[in-house]
Amino acid sequence: MTAGPPIDDIHFDDAPNVDSVPGPNTRALLEKQEDIDSSAVAYPNDIPIAFEEGKGATVRDADGNTYIDMFAGIGVLNVGHSNPYVLEAVHEQADKFVHTVDFPTEARLELIEKLDEIAPAGMQGNNRVVFGGPTGSDAVEASIKLAKYNTGGDGLIAFRGAYHGATTGAMSVTGNKKFKGHYTPLLSDVVHAPYPYPFRQDKSPQEAVDHALEEVQAIVEDPYGGLANPAGIIVEPIQGEGGIVTPPKGFLQGLRDIADENDIVLIFDEIQSGLGRSGEWWASDWEGVTPDVMTSAKALGGVGFPLSATMYKEELDTWGSGDHAGTYRGHVVGMRAGTRAIEYIQEHDLLAHARDLGEYIQGRLQEAATQTDRLGQIRGKGLFIGAEFVDSDGKPDGDLVDDIQQYCFEHGVLVWTAGRHGNILRFLPPLVLTHDLAEAALDIVVDGIEHAVDDA
Repeated sequence: MTAGPPIDDIHFDDAPNVDSVPGPNTRALLEKQEDIDSSAVAYPNDIPIAFEEGKGATVRDADGNTYIDMFAGIGVLNVGHSNPYVLEAVHEQADKFVHTVDFPTEARLELIEKLDEIAPAGMQGNNRVVFGGPTGSDAVEASIKLAKYNTGGDGLIAFRGAYHGATTGAMSVTGNKKFKGHYTPLLSDVVHAPYPYPFRQDKSPQEAVDHALEEVQAIVEDPYGGLANPAGIIVEPIQGEGGIVTPPKGFLQGLRDIADENDIVLIFDEIQSGLGRSGEWWASDWEGVTPDVMTSAKALGGVGFPLSATMYKEELDTWGSGDHAGTYRGHVVGMRAGTRAIEYIQEHDLLAHARDLGEYIQGRLQEAATQTDRLGQIRGKGLFIGAEFVDSDGKPDGDLVDDIQQYCFEHGVLVWTAGRHGNILRFLPPLVLTHDLAEAALDIVVDGIEHAVDDA
């Protein structure tokens, strides 16, 4: 096996194929979870499913029902469930060595070199990688520390609608007030600027960009802007939890210019949007803008291993030994899996595949939008797509999206929601999703839209 089997060969053959769901085994597991698991468990509240196994872009539940997965564990499984090319290396490595803190291993150094190979153009050959902990939040914390360490500043500019994680620093730069409301005070001196969102702001794309950049510039440069000692700007090149909000061209370059003019650090959070999700290695590649610091996690662990990394320009590598640390910065199995996943994407040209399939999915949704005024906008890049639904008055309609999600589940397609009001249907399928599976899934999604709209 040189680069693993083709994507047509790595899925369950019978997807979608569901009976009445949830089935008895699933219900029993859900009931047991409710009895003994944390009350913080969330996802089964939306879709009552208990997983048994997965292959490629398909999964089976505990009752043998087979689904097309358009969610991929929140964008974790970019090369699919149980990808055999990745698992070959996982099994080999797990039998030898698993945990090394930050001692050198071939797996660690190979992944660092691989990340340099696919880094944004302005970082290639000029970057360092720090592993600090297993989650995306850990990578965000590292990026905040790095910005402060190098500038001497302490203030941060983030954006409304942003999601960066659940730890203290990451929550501080997250926009969701309800999510973090019970845990204040968080970091001081964090200011949230508007993110360009033309559809919801009732602005043209250029007006939305100009407004956002004017606000950021004022926060940094206005003597009465309020942020006394800025260290950096942190931004998602495409907002994920915020609703797959895809900023118009010029926004990222404008942030790059403001950061350069004011000697502050520009951080791109590519945890959900990176590693091929958008049809480029990084969503920021669509604009050709290079950050100073970039976070990665989710798909970095190949087939679901918890692994995060913070990449940054070499000039910022001013830390002394031990100035950033973490026990799980040497997950050798995850590192091997990450390298293999990148190789699989390269060898099977999955960036181009994501672009092509993304156009097909958006096209099917656009066709559905011609039949109803309730589908307000379809947006995104590659296989990072959001469909925003509104009520008859043009206001966000989360209930309609819940109905569509439920219909899809009952007919064998798993799709999730996003957005401040839960009114965005979010498509994050594995990059190995085939055209046939996408067609079958979209047939069900479109039927679900028609069914939900008729019942509304």
